[in-house]
Amino acid sequence: MGRSSSGGGISSFFVACLLLQLGLTTAQKWLTLSGNAPAIIAKGGFSGLFADSSYNAYRSVSLFSSSDTTLWCDVRLTKDGVGICLPDINLNNCTDIQYYYPQRKKSYMVNGVPTSGWFSVDYDKNELAQVIVTQAIYSRTNAFDSSSSPILSVDDVKTQIKPGALWLNIQHDIFYRQHNLSMRNYVLSVSKRVIVNYLSSPELAFLSGIAPRFKNTKTKLIFRFLGKDTTDPSTNQTYGLLLNNLTFIKTFASGILVPKNYIWPTKSDNYLLPYTSIVTDAQKAGLEVYAADFANDYPFSYNYSYDPLAECLSFIDNGFFSVDGVVTDFPVTPSVAIGCFSQLNKSSIDHGKPLIISHNGASGDYADCTDLAYQKAVDDGADVIDCPVQVTRDGSLICMSSIDLIEDTTVTNSPFRSQISVVPQIKKTAGIFTFNLTLDEIQKNLKPTISQPESLYGLVRNPLYKNSGSFMRLSDFLSFAKGKPLSGVLISVENAAFMAEQLGFSVVDSVISAVNNAGYNKTALEVMIQSTDSSVLVKFKQLTKYKLVYKIEQHIRDAVASSVEDIKTFANAVALDKESIYPATHLFTTDETGLVSMFHDAGIDVYVYVFQNEFVSQPWDFFSDATVEINAHVLGARVDGIITDFPETARRYKRNSCRNLGNSMPNYMQAVPAGGLISLMTSDSLPPALAPIPPLDVSDVVEPPLPSATPKAVAPASRGTVSPSAKPSSGQRSPASILVPLMMICGFLLLPPHDCREGAPYLSSKPSSTQPPVISFFKVQEEAQHHWCIDQAKSKLAKIQNWHYNSRKATSTEIRSRVSRIGSPSPKTTKSSYITPPWLHLAS
Repeated sequence: MGRSSSGGGISSFFVACLLLQLGLTTAQKWLTLSGNAPAIIAKGGFSGLFADSSYNAYRSVSLFSSSDTTLWCDVRLTKDGVGICLPDINLNNCTDIQYYYPQRKKSYMVNGVPTSGWFSVDYDKNELAQVIVTQAIYSRTNAFDSSSSPILSVDDVKTQIKPGALWLNIQHDIFYRQHNLSMRNYVLSVSKRVIVNYLSSPELAFLSGIAPRFKNTKTKLIFRFLGKDTTDPSTNQTYGLLLNNLTFIKTFASGILVPKNYIWPTKSDNYLLPYTSIVTDAQKAGLEVYAADFANDYPFSYNYSYDPLAECLSFIDNGFFSVDGVVTDFPVTPSVAIGCFSQLNKSSIDHGKPLIISHNGASGDYADCTDLAYQKAVDDGADVIDCPVQVTRDGSLICMSSIDLIEDTTVTNSPFRSQISVVPQIKKTAGIFTFNLTLDEIQKNLKPTISQPESLYGLVRNPLYKNSGSFMRLSDFLSFAKGKPLSGVLISVENAAFMAEQLGFSVVDSVISAVNNAGYNKTALEVMIQSTDSSVLVKFKQLTKYKLVYKIEQHIRDAVASSVEDIKTFANAVALDKESIYPATHLFTTDETGLVSMFHDAGIDVYVYVFQNEFVSQPWDFFSDATVEINAHVLGARVDGIITDFPETARRYKRNSCRNLGNSMPNYMQAVPAGGLISLMTSDSLPPALAPIPPLDVSDVVEPPLPSATPKAVAPASRGTVSPSAKPSSGQRSPASILVPLMMICGFLLLPPHDCREGAPYLSSKPSSTQPPVISFFKVQEEAQHHWCIDQAKSKLAKIQNWHYNSRKATSTEIRSRVSRIGSPSPKTTKSSYITPPWLHLAS
């Protein structure tokens, strides 16, 4: 089918990595049936990033995953009996065939279901030669679809990819027999010229019928279970019923492949139920158990805190059982799980670099700055926990992530909702501020609200506990931290000038007093102060010996030498946002800025914020895996600390057994090169270049000295029944009943285009009936972009949850009715050669 490709062999470096990986995975005793490490099966190759079963998807497996990873091929038969690798029987769900043969749409019964589309049985291999494989899952980037990627046959995969192991999945045998094609004959034929390590099918009659021909061979026959209520067309029995007869399955198969929810089921609220006994039952019957449906960019149980590595480990390293293999769209994640993160000492504490600094406690799991968030951060292994201090109306310091109570509490549902006001010195929009209410009013009448930074995409955090936990005063926070296995505490101070001038409150003096009263001069805990205001840090430096962290809010890519020298006069460290380390355009990294080295040369530590586990927060380069992103910043950029909503993910990273391997680091644990993915795109698919940003200058850093605080009268706290407090001296009152919903609507409508997961793909004109369009993914009309972003907010959850797997079954017309595209119809890029990663050539 496909043509030969350049790409070369694997360099001696990767051969060395192979030997190392084998050593890493065989030296341990596993709870698998064989006692060996679980197998990794890459479904359609690295299909979490590239189109399933495409050349780039298959070839990338050896670059970013364990070298013994097995490649999976869903076999489809052409009219002339050639076996091709495609994830869907309906070709228009995973190729661009409809543009080449628009008049050849057919309707067939597939397992008793009427199905319309384009089917491989209607085309011979020559007719399919011009068709390319495309991204089948619309929540993933389609920026690589214009890359030349013809359909590969099983023989192509063998000759061009040279996989270490191959898994053929056979489905719809009855359908092919109805079209006078024999999947049985094909499998027997191909197995004579291609080593088939695994052969699976969800059709019991097919697998049991062909089993005698594979007796005494190295090919493992695996019976594949689909949904428990789904019926096997060859037996008319549900898979749930067949699951009760493992002894019979053992008569013709050496293993079973089950959806992962057979093993770890979830409740309707997406929290885990206790694991089932299917793994131990099957292994007692002599059957290996393989788990399917692993994908980093698919919402899984809240118990895993959006960490795909945590999910993978729960199937292979839980102390009770281990599956014998995992089938995944992202083979890098099980590779690092098996090679570097299994059987670790989970009680070890290392306060060395990178420093793990919580962001509002473990705010990915509990509401910001609550007792639950701080306890979770400590339990999860944070080195430093943080308190962003705010002041209440009666002068108490409280830990809250925002001075605006609307952002992190239930104040809009409280009797204080009418206290809304505009304070332009703080923010341009209206809010209800901490200094509007007394500490008592906050603690008795408001509940915390868990942060939802990715709610636009339907990804919510721990909803069962979204309002759980108690607010903590700074004094409570400092008392809590004492005696905990921490290296220090970080106190964030903002709006100090406003508090001094308008409220008559010196937050610097109050913080110093609280720290002294808590006895921190007699503990080993380090006190760190963070602020975006250099004058705050100058003041603290004059009065204390605390470690001072200058937080730079804006994206920067460079800094003039004088600005770095100025920062050195008042700060020990800087906190930079992630895009200041790895700039990204439409979520593709472009390069590394070099800022870390610049600050290191000046003797200034660099911390990076904010790390999240939700895959939509990460550039595509990091494979929808928070651990890969952390690794890129630690090994690649050499940062000194990470500020994270999920300290558990960071602590697990610090414990991994591969950290100190140096030049022997396996390829899947090496830092991903910035800009690597952009280098794989054709010119018509490239995202727009980043606009230039002026370097950080001294004028951006220097602030006027903090004004003196003049005490002002404070209105008495309300007594008895709760009533609204007095307005702040500098605020303008607004009717809450009108402004709160208005703010929410306006804020949503004014979201900038880049808040969408990727550049909106549209077609401004109808595609030609004979030619597929070349999609200009990132040249998006502004007027359409805002509408697309709004549509994203309304339907992203549906896309993620339904399109992720169901789009393989939906017709392309149904899918494209949900997404518009702009771009002129024009001939496709000539497919004379494959697009090969540049580092492949370097390794040749």
